[in-house]
Amino acid sequence: MYSDEINKRRTFAIISHPDAGKTTLTEKLLLFGGAIQTAGAVKSNKIKKSTSSDFMEIEKQRGISVATSVMTFEYNGQKINLLDTPGHKDFAEDVYRTLTAVDSVIIVVDCVKGVEEQTEKLMEVCRMRRTPVIVFINKLDREGKRPFELLDEIEAKLSIGVRPLSWPISIGSSFKGVYNLYDKTLCLFRPGGASIAEDVLSVTDINDPVLDERLGEYAAQLREDVALVDGVYEPFDRAAYLMADLAPVFFGSAVNNFGVKELLNTFTTIAPPPLSRAADTRSIQPNEKNFSGFVFKIHANIDPRHRDRIAFLRICSGKFERNKFFHHVRLGKDFKFRSPSSFLAQEKNIIEEAFPGDVIGLYDTGNFKIGDTLTEGEKIMFRGIPSFSPEVFKEVMNTDPMRSKQLEKGLEQLTDEGVAQLFIQQLGNKRIIGTVGELQFDVIQYRLLHEYGASCRFVLLSYNKACWLTATDNKKLTEFTRYRSEHLFTDKDGNLVYFSASDWTLNRVREDNPGVEFHFSSELNTGTPGRQSCVA
Repeated sequence: MYSDEINKRRTFAIISHPDAGKTTLTEKLLLFGGAIQTAGAVKSNKIKKSTSSDFMEIEKQRGISVATSVMTFEYNGQKINLLDTPGHKDFAEDVYRTLTAVDSVIIVVDCVKGVEEQTEKLMEVCRMRRTPVIVFINKLDREGKRPFELLDEIEAKLSIGVRPLSWPISIGSSFKGVYNLYDKTLCLFRPGGASIAEDVLSVTDINDPVLDERLGEYAAQLREDVALVDGVYEPFDRAAYLMADLAPVFFGSAVNNFGVKELLNTFTTIAPPPLSRAADTRSIQPNEKNFSGFVFKIHANIDPRHRDRIAFLRICSGKFERNKFFHHVRLGKDFKFRSPSSFLAQEKNIIEEAFPGDVIGLYDTGNFKIGDTLTEGEKIMFRGIPSFSPEVFKEVMNTDPMRSKQLEKGLEQLTDEGVAQLFIQQLGNKRIIGTVGELQFDVIQYRLLHEYGASCRFVLLSYNKACWLTATDNKKLTEFTRYRSEHLFTDKDGNLVYFSASDWTLNRVREDNPGVEFHFSSELNTGTPGRQSCVA
């Protein structure tokens, strides 16, 4: 039945600071789900055998994730939609948009380094959206911070209550295993284990002498730790978790396949099914009969051999059906899709139908933008998918004039993906790329050359912020543009954007032009500036 299909779905993202083990954890979840048979190894930032979720060539070369991957598999009778996100801060905007498409999150924390800056920033987004969070403390086979110290740090830095649902038996070279506080089982650690089989021992009573036989001197410490956990932390409250007030915590070693199964089993038990989504006119419930969904990601050349452009759609309500017409709200046109797909990274499978919570790929010839809404006719637009003001600006200089058309096409398609923004200045026909970090320029330059055959170089510009402009009185805006033309650009939707050279300059310009509003974000799905004012 329709309600059964909804309740079977679990859609979540894995987020972390770079090198915390996020992509490795993703692969081990896929292993336990039977979606893959072998996993890649990420060591010293060099891919020995590239991971399934890192499918772009530049990802394989650098050993980092630079794009969100979508993977679907089944486990314990549930359909799991897993989104593996980039960890590098330069690609945070891609992660922010991905978080609009999920119902819960797993945060990976390195037990050696603890909670890092990027993790704190990502948690802020989860907190704003009230997204339920589970924490997986990784790399227990290394010498790291003590478990109670890590729990205190998570509470302090991520501003959320915690409740351990598993507990490590020692750490580093003496790491013996994990005791599952949730279902009272003991998993014994075998270093270097490559299989997903684990030595699991059911323990009805933590005082059982079998613990002493298997753990020796560490049994007494485990009993002491468990007593302290039960004394300090309240019993696990699923309602508090679903309200994003409490984070269950698990310990393990993803690279050794250890503690992952406990995480996955508990996740499928407690994680929320598809949740409601806010639209401009009302809240959309997943059990509504009529279909609705929104595009949160676009990826060009996901298969370089066929130059595919895929729009990733999160289904919010109703049932999606292959070859059925759906209404593209922004364009006011109806489209049908012959080859909608589910994904395991770059591997695609054509589907006949999909339900709320599912993430599907739609082949796109240029009709979609990030934030677009599909419905069965209702004129609604899903909200909360902004484009933020870039922090680094560089002019594109074509180094091969014979490939100008390829360069134009590449810039258009790659900036459609949302990790960088394209601005145009009519005066001199300048093309400016704006990003939140330097690494995106390397990725763009690499992909332009290898996917479009176009070469370019970038020239750094002395701007620090882009602000979208609006005014209730068009005369005020016209007057402003007359005197500030050298600092004015348009984005891809034709919206007017002001580039400031410094916070001082921006504040001065705002004071001198009270009739003009400056915005630091633009709603991608409407092509109009957001409501938030630009602040220095």
